[in-house]
Amino acid sequence: MMSSKISPEHLEKLAVVYVRQSTMAQVLGHTESKRRQYELADKARQLGFKQVETIDDDLGRSGSGEVERPGFQRLVAKVCSGAVGAVLCIEASRLARNGRDWHHLIDLCALVGTLIIDPDGVYEPRQGNDRLLLGLKGTMSEYELSLLRQRSLAARDSKAQRGELRFGLPPGLCWDELGRIEIDPDDRIVTAIQLVFRKFREMGSVRQALLWFRDNEIEIPIMQRSPKGMQVEWKKPSYHNILSAP
Repeated sequence: MMSSKISPEHLEKLAVVYVRQSTMAQVLGHTESKRRQYELADKARQLGFKQVETIDDDLGRSGSGEVERPGFQRLVAKVCSGAVGAVLCIEASRLARNGRDWHHLIDLCALVGTLIIDPDGVYEPRQGNDRLLLGLKGTMSEYELSLLRQRSLAARDSKAQRGELRFGLPPGLCWDELGRIEIDPDDRIVTAIQLVFRKFREMGSVRQALLWFRDNEIEIPIMQRSPKGMQVEWKKPSYHNILSAP
């Protein structure tokens, strides 16, 4: 149903759908959330917007404000240009989980007359009531992130106190059945890691060791995230891979 807040002037402009998920694990595993976000483009067309653009550069990036979000910066730039009639998201936390980014965007939307649309309704940031509701949504989103962090840290500390904490290990090390860290039983992996250390000792620097591996086209084991979790893959090394060898 068309909202009275959506004017012909809004419909003449661009509708931007902002898509974001916080981690790559969510991107790979929470496909329903991602699908719902992309479907907002159809929702925008149903509302009467002829021009619809989806910004999904921030898949796998947190909205906490601690990491760069090129997609959010693109969104802000488009809103600043005055070319955006509405920004669509499935919830406030997709736009930002920190007050600085959230209120900055709302201020810009109020300045140029851009609407915010989510499944709960259409918000006009220039109207006091809607601005209050948007402010509450942003505050709740930020508080929710803080609460999730507290719970996560408490669970981690509790596991550590019981000796049950598990975390990702670099190639060459693994967890045994008793929860102890041991040398990986895969001889190929262990031999490659030993070679990294040997070449570093011989050459005296990470850069020289890296150049030797590249010149000889030797691959080393690297931990990579996949739909099945963290797995070892064999690739040509980078400076970081040599530097972070266990």
